[in-house]
Amino acid sequence: MAGLEAGLDALEAGPVRERVGLGRILLAKVVPPLVAVALVLTVWQLAAASDLKPDYVLPGPLDVAASVRSMWLDGTLLGYIWTSISRGALGFLVSVAIGTPLGLLVARVKVVRAAIGPILSGLQSLPSVAWVPAAIIWFGLTDATIYAVVLLGAVPSIANGLVSGVDQIPPLHLRAGRTLGARGLNSVRHILLPAALPGYLAGLKQGWAFSWRSLMAAELIANSPDLGTGLGQLMENFRINSDMSGVLATILLILIVGIGIDLLFFSPLERRVLRSRGLLVRS
Repeated sequence: MAGLEAGLDALEAGPVRERVGLGRILLAKVVPPLVAVALVLTVWQLAAASDLKPDYVLPGPLDVAASVRSMWLDGTLLGYIWTSISRGALGFLVSVAIGTPLGLLVARVKVVRAAIGPILSGLQSLPSVAWVPAAIIWFGLTDATIYAVVLLGAVPSIANGLVSGVDQIPPLHLRAGRTLGARGLNSVRHILLPAALPGYLAGLKQGWAFSWRSLMAAELIANSPDLGTGLGQLMENFRINSDMSGVLATILLILIVGIGIDLLFFSPLERRVLRSRGLLVRS
């Protein structure tokens, strides 16, 4: 009995969290990606030094770093990045405003799901670059073309993510909400969206990825001085000038921005939601 009582007391007290030192955190979280990056840079430098391709076709990491440094010293680097980030953020927010009610409508109305559910899935699988020629014909070389491509790329992902989240809600939760008087918008606000949050958040994360990819495709093709210069236009300008160092530098910048947005915003939010629901244990 004494052992049983001790076990029950331990359960009531909750798990004892072990204090993790800074060194262990750095070893687990920081060192592995740094080692991976160092390995990639080493292989890249060895490939460039072995003359597999001419220097103007396969520049080394130092040449690419020099290109980034040149843009930084010119004072243009942050402007290029901000142009693309501001477009991507605005397009993503508008996509959320459209995709959220659309996803709720598809999830809760059977006729709507039967009518446009397969279309949303098809649009999600359609490469965003396929919309660029049509958008140019519709809107010309304007910002509307870029935002149209971003919306067409992101809205289906956000809507489908919310549909998936709603489908995973236990029916008991919905019945309990109706019993407590949740109807209409109150049901959406207090029952549907909170219960579907993990799936919805996954859709938002994927929607941002599609927004960023769609934006780069639109900027790469819809190239005009009137549009300003984002990272996509910058890469196309380097391509026209046969500047491979600049092309690779822009690719790295696009990659860094995409990873940075995910690490700074979506990953912490996802961990917080999962942890609040007991689906993720704090390490």
